[in-house]
Amino acid sequence: MKAEELTNNVLKALDEIRPFLNSDGGDITLISIDEGKHVKVRLEGACTSCSVNQMTLRAGVETTIKKFAPQIETVVNVL
Repeated sequence: MKAEELTNNVLKALDEIRPFLNSDGGDITLISIDEGKHVKVRLEGACTSCSVNQMTLRAGVETTIKKFAPQIETVVNVL
């Protein structure tokens, strides 16, 4: 998968999960995709102080990204 296609797929994944984050007062932004397999995102709004944001990152965001881009190995939140 080319870098542009990978980026588009990750953005599609974020668009799919975004309404759930928005409903709780949060949001998410793609920061970078490193080496074609490591995604960095920034949880924003209410998600920054939410006590379950790591669970959201793993169970929601990472799972959704891997559905759209199976070659992704890690998804991390950067501050």
